[in-house]
Amino acid sequence: MSKLLAGAAAGVLLLSWAGATSAADLPGSFKGVTIDAKLIGGQQYEALYGRIAEWEKLTGAKVNVISKKNHFELDKEIKSDIATGSIGWCVGSNHSSFAPQYPDLYTDLSKLLPKDEIEAFVPANIKAGTLKGKLIILPRAQFDVSALYYQKSLYQDDAKKKAFKEKFGYELTPPDTWQQVADQATFFANPPTFYGTQFAGKEEAINGRFYEMLVAEGGDYLDANGRPAFNSEAGIRALDWFVKLYKAKAVPAGTTNYLWDDLGQGFASGTIALNLDWPGWASFFNDPKSSKVAGNVGVKVQPAGSSGKRTGWSGFHGFSVTEKCTHKDAAASLVWFLTNEDSQKLEAAAGPLPTRKAVWDWDIKEAEASPYKKEVLTAFREAAQHAFPVPQTPSWIEISNVVYPELQAAILGDKTSKQALDDAAKKATQILQDAGAL
Repeated sequence: MSKLLAGAAAGVLLLSWAGATSAADLPGSFKGVTIDAKLIGGQQYEALYGRIAEWEKLTGAKVNVISKKNHFELDKEIKSDIATGSIGWCVGSNHSSFAPQYPDLYTDLSKLLPKDEIEAFVPANIKAGTLKGKLIILPRAQFDVSALYYQKSLYQDDAKKKAFKEKFGYELTPPDTWQQVADQATFFANPPTFYGTQFAGKEEAINGRFYEMLVAEGGDYLDANGRPAFNSEAGIRALDWFVKLYKAKAVPAGTTNYLWDDLGQGFASGTIALNLDWPGWASFFNDPKSSKVAGNVGVKVQPAGSSGKRTGWSGFHGFSVTEKCTHKDAAASLVWFLTNEDSQKLEAAAGPLPTRKAVWDWDIKEAEASPYKKEVLTAFREAAQHAFPVPQTPSWIEISNVVYPELQAAILGDKTSKQALDDAAKKATQILQDAGAL
């Protein structure tokens, strides 16, 4: 336990939420208060949620987790709550890609937490979590940008190296371009027992992957006037990358139904050669209790497209407090506790990238004793240099919901890439017009 928490456990003054608080006042005392929470679910988040009991013991409050789902399902539930006027809960998991949809749902955390605590975070993350002047997300150690995981043994097999060079004319080494990924994924694939790669194939997940591939191909999702521009030559090249791999059976047949947990479990099963994925899986992949590829995992910066740009769709997870929360002070304390230094060290130890400056320093020092951790951190630090957020429109998720079925149609062979993108652009344009953005 940190000195900060030890001081809190010894007994602290009730927080003065008028702005005169300091970090030493946290987490506070809230005996008899119950905080209802809606949290993102998934294996990689459970260790952090184990700290909720510690916060309850320190503050005297209770946390009632009323929902625990992936962000896509959570987003639908929150939209339903807004539509029915059912926002009675206080704390919600949030993400920088989803947050712009809810400009009035969440309260300003900068008015509830000490200034020095907010300044302890990486400024860029705080800036990205601030909408219309309100800090609505306090970032977790879940800054997300994807790097490439791969099975190292595949690149140490002399027979494979010889056969690959004879077929493609260059050495078999971990890929640095998406064309090389396509070559190697096709080469390694041996369906139905082994596949070259995989991708999340539905909802915002496939739209986000398409978006970053589009950027890597030199295209734009929205033009300077905010109009859909992804139905371009660059867009066709980007979508064709997914289409061709699916047609070649270099990816699992069910990939159009995959989301993030499916990818993580897939690579850990040992049946996938190359896997573009988030930092939160790094420890899971190298743990023999959860992964058949433990000890055989390599990690490198994400590949580049034909433009020379690397893919880099990114964002971060965090927690928010609703405007309608009756006990905002207690809710803000919980949000702080789940993002403080101890919590971020807990998450960062498993691979996720921290969002507190001090935890970055700690993480780098910790990596010196672990070759794998150092490889992971090196790869993701470089990956972060190429990171870019989703298009800054409140309609991003709504647009994703009409675009992804069109992407799926092309991948499955029901439409050409051009037809699918033209149809998607028409639907996205209508959404933006209805929203008054065009």
